[in-house]
Amino acid sequence: MPHYAALRPESVLDALAAAGFDPDGRLLQLNSYENRVFQVFLEDGAVVVAKFYRPERWSDAQILEEHALALDLAAADVPVVAPLPLQPRNDHPLTLHGEPPTLATIHFDGEPFRFSVSPRRAGRAPDLEDPMVLQWLGRFLGRLHAVGAQATFKHRRTLDVATFGEAARQRLLDGDFIPPDQLPAWRSTCDAALAAVREVFEGASAVRRLRLHGDCHPGNILWRDEGPHVVDLDDACTGPAVQDLWMLLSGEPPAMAAQLGQILQGYRLFMPFDMRELALIEPLRTLRMIHHSAWLAERWSDPAFPAAFPFFGTAAYWSQQTSQLREQLAAMAEPPLELY
Repeated sequence: MPHYAALRPESVLDALAAAGFDPDGRLLQLNSYENRVFQVFLEDGAVVVAKFYRPERWSDAQILEEHALALDLAAADVPVVAPLPLQPRNDHPLTLHGEPPTLATIHFDGEPFRFSVSPRRAGRAPDLEDPMVLQWLGRFLGRLHAVGAQATFKHRRTLDVATFGEAARQRLLDGDFIPPDQLPAWRSTCDAALAAVREVFEGASAVRRLRLHGDCHPGNILWRDEGPHVVDLDDACTGPAVQDLWMLLSGEPPAMAAQLGQILQGYRLFMPFDMRELALIEPLRTLRMIHHSAWLAERWSDPAFPAAFPFFGTAAYWSQQTSQLREQLAAMAEPPLELY
């Protein structure tokens, strides 16, 4: 796999220049574990954000579907920061929604890196304790899903038990990440949790799946005076609508039910909501926990990950994971949230 160490500042600036932009020499690396993201200042005073995709994670077709969703949302005036068109290079048209070759591919020291460029948009975290903010977020997500439902992904992942649960579990077992003294308890608890998730998903097989943001936690929603927007659809996937809602909830079940009620007041102005999806909240939380551990394992060869997550792989980490999965088993045995 090409190493991100090859992305030296001068290489990033050369890539932007080759794509038709005019950097003034200043750039700032932004926080991002999965990709490498840079804020680049241009000679005309504008500022753009360049995202260099982690090699071998997504295919060209998957990246183009992410871009297509962003462009669909922007065309419908849904607040999202869509990628900018790139200048043709080597006589190949570089669009963000056509047939390959479509993405700028720059070779640094013989290593290929694909990247996209978007305008810079700042913001702050939403105030999730404000009912009016929750309703506004509901309207925003309802509009996002209304656009997402107009087409389907053919290449991006589907949020299901096989991909986010069973495959993630196997990646962890195939590696040397779980200490031997923690492995039996974690494996048996994980297997029981996945069986419970599978049962709920099978019972909700008729629930509609659509194009989603996929990773809609509060840190991925930026708030401005004019309301919320999203800047990145890197984890866009196919799944149930509630996946983009449940990560905005917190607290005990009565508090979460009240929060979700506020969100749905806004959401239903633009999209219907299938109440059967409430049963998926805790199973989705369980899949996210297992998938997150597998993500850390997959990225462990990247020097940034051991530095940022030094606790991963320790006995304390896996003991905590086992305890949390047991808590999820209990949560999944409880009735779904009930809205009043």
